[in-house]
Amino acid sequence: MGRDANHLWTAFGPTNVAIHRVAAAGELGDIQVAIDLGPRVDTAAMPMERRVRHALEVSRAYSAWNRQEEALSTLLHAEQMAPEQVRHHYLGRQLVLIWIRQQRTEPSVALVGLARRLQVLD
Repeated sequence: MGRDANHLWTAFGPTNVAIHRVAAAGELGDIQVAIDLGPRVDTAAMPMERRVRHALEVSRAYSAWNRQEEALSTLLHAEQMAPEQVRHHYLGRQLVLIWIRQQRTEPSVALVGLARRLQVLD
């Protein structure tokens, strides 16, 4: 097709293929590819579900490379786009739990706030 379309809610096209490429790279452990490609994918024209899912995958890739600030920033941006989707998605909740548990010092206010909004911390 060569262009993005949303026929029958498929969000099919080059952008969705790029989103899947980033997700597949992350799942297969090729974090370098996910980090290189993920932030460059322009998801602005995609349905919100695809935009947020992509942000979650990019956040996971940053986290895997121990780039916590970028990971948290990406997840917070996803939460701004669709708070309910981030709150109920296993990946966002899992990332926040991992970050909280890995803290050697007091977690940042932003991380604690996100953890509370996702109801993974009292």
